[in-house]
Amino acid sequence: MFHILVVEDNANTRKLMEAVLTQHGYQPILARDGIEALEVLDRKHVDLIVLDIMMPRMDGYEFTRTLRESGCELPILMVTAKEKPADKHKGFQIGTDDYMVKPVDEEEMVLRIAALLRRSRIVNEHKLTVGGTRLDYDALSVTTAAGERTLPKKEFMLLFKLLSYPNKIFTRRQLMDEIWDMDSDTDERTVDVHINRLRDHFRGSDDFEIVTVRGLGYKAVKRE
Repeated sequence: MFHILVVEDNANTRKLMEAVLTQHGYQPILARDGIEALEVLDRKHVDLIVLDIMMPRMDGYEFTRTLRESGCELPILMVTAKEKPADKHKGFQIGTDDYMVKPVDEEEMVLRIAALLRRSRIVNEHKLTVGGTRLDYDALSVTTAAGERTLPKKEFMLLFKLLSYPNKIFTRRQLMDEIWDMDSDTDERTVDVHINRLRDHFRGSDDFEIVTVRGLGYKAVKRE
């Protein structure tokens, strides 16, 4: 179960987020401001932070800056009533991973949290082995019996994602949201192009193949 730290000074909003997160299978941890959130992080494991900006004692900007300067790379989703472009830009500049404006669409918030957690998993699990194929995230390299090759970042992340969940079907939209950007204007056909390149690279692999699931998307299948 993923542990989500909700940092929000409004009691009603905290309770609402707690209920929504619990309903979707997450374990919410609540804090009223940045100072209390830092104390929570010292005591408990957290996988992602949902963060308000306007709070007493330590606001969301200062909290994010403090985390990033200390080397903490936990995913942060800023949720705020501040909707000016300058506010959004400031949030990204100091290190937030995503940004939503209140009133929040609960379903969209849950989808964004899921996407951030999946992207975080891809980054944090730096190595993956499937049969005789080894993927090294830090080097963006894939080693097989034929040798080692370095892939472009998007191709590597796409392959890493599919191989991390063998037999799981991913839609083009899911892959776009996780590996490109949730607000990206890139056409979903870009996924098809990258899939075709991966198939060309690993055609004849003894360890896996990338299968098209008609009308749905793609999945990686391990070879026996």
